[in-house]
Amino acid sequence: MAGPDYGALGATFKIVRMLQVISLLGCIGMAANFISEMVQANDTPSKELIGTLSVTCIAVLYCAITYILHIDNILPYLINTGMDGMMLIALAVVAIVVGKPLSYLNCQVIGSNSVAESAAELNSELKSTLQNQGGHIVYSNWIGASRTTCYEMKAIWGLSIALCILFAFSSMCSVCLWRRSKSVPPKDMA
Repeated sequence: MAGPDYGALGATFKIVRMLQVISLLGCIGMAANFISEMVQANDTPSKELIGTLSVTCIAVLYCAITYILHIDNILPYLINTGMDGMMLIALAVVAIVVGKPLSYLNCQVIGSNSVAESAAELNSELKSTLQNQGGHIVYSNWIGASRTTCYEMKAIWGLSIALCILFAFSSMCSVCLWRRSKSVPPKDMA
């Protein structure tokens, strides 16, 4: 199960893919938790969180498939480079949309850090936000509902930025792997 022997470049590609999956799973877990809380409160989740969850779910599937194809030595590296670039763009959009209001927010000055108090603050903030917006949660108001929410959203934002770097790096690795796979002579079948 070692995959093709592309030396340090192949090992780097595998490590980057694993780091991408770990970061994506973190984003999925936090975004899904927030969406679940909103749905349990009979509210419509914010489009920013739905978009984040959608992009990260597609990206984790893509990472798993390309990792398997790389191990089986059938990954078309040039196409993979383009797809990594598309994932980079999608995750950059997520980072920008999620991070724009977060960049102005100081989590340390928001409420208390108690989980019970944070949940109560979140519910009251959601109710007041929903009364003003007709049942739809406004993301920029919601992220300031509690310190916990703020820190978790900043974690998603940070992971999104890290994923942009990782996908840029894996795209560069893919180009190098494509060039290397073209220069390696086919093995003799005799």
